Amino acid sequence: MSTSPAPAPTPSSPAAPSVAPWEELVTSALLGTDRRTPPGPASGREAPAALLDTAAVETVRRRAGLRPARAAARPEPAAADPRPQLPPAAARRLSMLLADRPGTGGGGRRGAAPDLMELLPQWLSLANARGFAAPPQTLPTLLDTARGRTDLRPAVLTFAGPRALWLARLNPDWRFALRAAPGGGAELPLPQESDRIRQLWQEGLFAERVALLTTLRAQSPETARELLATTWATERAEDRLMFLDSLRAGLAAADEPFLEQSLSDRSRNVRATAAELLSALPESALAGRMADRAGSCVAVDRTRRVPTLVVEAPHECDAGMERDGVVAKAPAGRGERSWWLGQLVEAAPLGTWQDRLGGRTPEEVVALPVADDWRSELHAAWCRAAVRQRDPGWSRALLGSPSAPEAGGPGAVSLAERAKLLATLGAAERADWVAGFVATHGLSEAFQLLGVCAVPWAAPLGRAVVDALNIARDAGSYPWSFSGVMGLAERCLDPAEAGRLDALTAVPDEPEDASPGAGGYWAEAFQRLTTTLRLRAAMREELGGP
Repeated sequence: MSTSPAPAPTPSSPAAPSVAPWEELVTSALLGTDRRTPPGPASGREAPAALLDTAAVETVRRRAGLRPARAAARPEPAAADPRPQLPPAAARRLSMLLADRPGTGGGGRRGAAPDLMELLPQWLSLANARGFAAPPQTLPTLLDTARGRTDLRPAVLTFAGPRALWLARLNPDWRFALRAAPGGGAELPLPQESDRIRQLWQEGLFAERVALLTTLRAQSPETARELLATTWATERAEDRLMFLDSLRAGLAAADEPFLEQSLSDRSRNVRATAAELLSALPESALAGRMADRAGSCVAVDRTRRVPTLVVEAPHECDAGMERDGVVAKAPAGRGERSWWLGQLVEAAPLGTWQDRLGGRTPEEVVALPVADDWRSELHAAWCRAAVRQRDPGWSRALLGSPSAPEAGGPGAVSLAERAKLLATLGAAERADWVAGFVATHGLSEAFQLLGVCAVPWAAPLGRAVVDALNIARDAGSYPWSFSGVMGLAERCLDPAEAGRLDALTAVPDEPEDASPGAGGYWAEAFQRLTTTLRLRAAMREELGGP
């Protein structure tokens, strides 16, 4: 389609068609044509019919992705999508899910009806895993949905395929698809196409260059790093930061020389990112320097009746520490020495502590008493190190037993930290720990922990959550106190659990001290849960899954 500006109309040439903006049509329809004359020549008794005709034409144009304009050459057809078409039942299900999106007349109290829009992410994940193509007639609605929900964009664009990008070039409302797609929807060069890679890197837009670097990093880490080095000195600071962040994927010892050089960068943020990446390489020179600094601050005092960790925090932040990523200025409310200590311990390889602290295991190190109230600071730094270095052994030691009082563990001091530590464990171990937490402490603090568990939840975790919900139901409290967990259960509980929940869908006898009407609300919530689980099972079957 030509992008050259159309000439202004002249007396001898017809004027461009005048089409009312969609908002004007909606306003006229809401107020009524008697109170708000719709755009166009029609008026009086003819106005309502003319309004509907104009709205119908505008709807077709909006769905087609083409804005009203002068007649021009037709655009080239969209590229073919070679993927198989959806089974008919799955296509009908997709239409149902999309019809339930916000602004389409749903809203209000749902009662026992499932929230279809919240099932769309799972449906898209299953469809993409099976390799199906989107039905062409659903593409406009899919793009509108992704426009309003950024969390759905990657899955929607994968499912929608090349035709969605073709539409996005015709409709400014969908231009986000071009920005979100690698290379702006253009085909990226292969690692062996060195000339195309060099040209795109030197001449491409920023988003195209980021996409190129990210793709190369996944396919050939060395090629991506060498490409970045060719223009590193001339890049803007904010661009260098974004490019450097791409090295997280496939981070290896071969990246150390480049990252070590970046420790002298003009930008503080670039230096900090380079230091963080180097600290994740246990054998790097920076990791060794941090291990020496942190080791000089923490030692075991064997002269006491019980071996105790003693801490001597740094008295200054010298130039070498700053170059290695230590931020000298402490946040408001933090002491400088404890701030510096935390950064040193966080960046030191966790494997060094076993040698420095008498060959003790992580569990034995964490169990040692710490003198002079340094325990929380030291353990919090070890928590951050375990997350940064993805060390499951230290994560287990810091988490402790899920049935411990308050389940705080020896080192985890907040739910957010516990969730981060859990994310370093395998899916089965993670689910077992959270199941033990829920069984001991109930659901009041479990929401963040449940959010890091794999979907569908493992059977022990699912049973623990359902049992805890049933206990809350028997206690007579209102179910909306647990609405967040109930919503997670609808999306994450194994559909096979639906039969086990049938007994909970009846309205229970309410105890005398129960909140009025709570039993009916709980029955409704469990009805919605069982309906949603059976719907998820049907979705999986329609897409050809087990």
